[in-house]
Amino acid sequence: MENIVIIGNGISGITLARHIRKKSNLKITIISSETEFFFSRTALMYVFMGHMKFEHTQPYENDFWKKNNIELIHKSVTEVFPKEKALLLSDNSTIRFDKLVIATGSKPNKFDWPGQDLNGVTGMYSKQDLDHLEKWAPATKRAVIVGGGLIGIELAEMLRSRNVEVTFLVRENSFWNGILPEGESKMINRHILEHHIDLRLNTNLTAVLSDENGNAKAIITDKNETIECQIVGLTAGVSPNIDFLKNSGIELGHGVKVNRFLETNIKDIFAIGDCSEQHEAIGLRRPIEAVWYTGRMMGEALAQTLTGNPTQYNPGHWFNSAKFLDIEYQTYGWVWAKPKDYEEQFYWEHHSGKKAVRISFHKKTRIFLGINTFGIRMRHEFFDKVLTDNQTVDYIIHHLSEANFDPEFFNSHKKEIQEQFTTQFVGLQKI
Repeated sequence: MENIVIIGNGISGITLARHIRKKSNLKITIISSETEFFFSRTALMYVFMGHMKFEHTQPYENDFWKKNNIELIHKSVTEVFPKEKALLLSDNSTIRFDKLVIATGSKPNKFDWPGQDLNGVTGMYSKQDLDHLEKWAPATKRAVIVGGGLIGIELAEMLRSRNVEVTFLVRENSFWNGILPEGESKMINRHILEHHIDLRLNTNLTAVLSDENGNAKAIITDKNETIECQIVGLTAGVSPNIDFLKNSGIELGHGVKVNRFLETNIKDIFAIGDCSEQHEAIGLRRPIEAVWYTGRMMGEALAQTLTGNPTQYNPGHWFNSAKFLDIEYQTYGWVWAKPKDYEEQFYWEHHSGKKAVRISFHKKTRIFLGINTFGIRMRHEFFDKVLTDNQTVDYIIHHLSEANFDPEFFNSHKKEIQEQFTTQFVGLQKI
């Protein structure tokens, strides 16, 4: 029987395995060295903060794999031999495949900082990272987090929940300002400071200093400042976890190069999730997307292909969501940090400084392009439909109540938003 081997048990690999099993009796083998069983990576922070136990992050019972006849191998792959259709494992054993799916995800970026491999230095990506933090946190007075993205702010929130002092080094002059426009970025800067996090903008790490036992004891910044700390969190982005493929003949860029069917340059070898890179980006999306829901969608599409129904990966309209401490963030469509030539942006911020809406639309046609919301929950279905239908910004402003998850909020703020829009963009069309 044909053996489909999946390297990696994150959301992409597990979704693929589940959907193959729903459609066929093919032999499925999953290889992963991280944990034996699948867990929700995004829930790790809640385990650390005491909101749930690790077993609550596992949506499937441990006998799910046995019941569904999916073999789990708790090892890592060190080399791939496409011609022989074989894998070399970390214990020097080999395994053969008929079809291979690379779903190895990402690893935290390291930039050859002196001391980056000391005890006390960690990312916040794997179960091992969580275990390290649990071990180190009780004796930690201060942590320094390096990198101003979503994982960085999650790690800051986690450590503050244990009363650890946190210094947050952000290379840019405002938090996440490559993604967020100035208004939202400044709002999050203020919010971080209000949570007693020592935010240092325009500041880079240059080295981690060691004590006599090989533990991190301080960091040095590019301002020649020394900050004593016992934990250093490296959250300066992630990169595809593909080092083991370098001599395989599989075409690599930043990630594993794939076409719309998620096929590599070698027959019967595929790649999905964070480690895969589209030859040509889909629409305005990036060629590599380290996003939970796109990983899931790739797994679903490839399962169709591997069970006899060739299906292209089509992620639809861009959306994403996150949480900055206790401010929820959602984005639908495209809102650029620095507006494009054709793009007009409308920004409303509540006087509390905790809620905001930014709407992007085409200057000439007034077609709605995208929205950012902070502290307000919007309906995914609404924005998915208006983007498909190419509705105008005027339609969105007129139908704000339908877009919103929380009618009470909009009863109090809808009018204010509509009036500000009308004032700013005279000629609001009546619908």
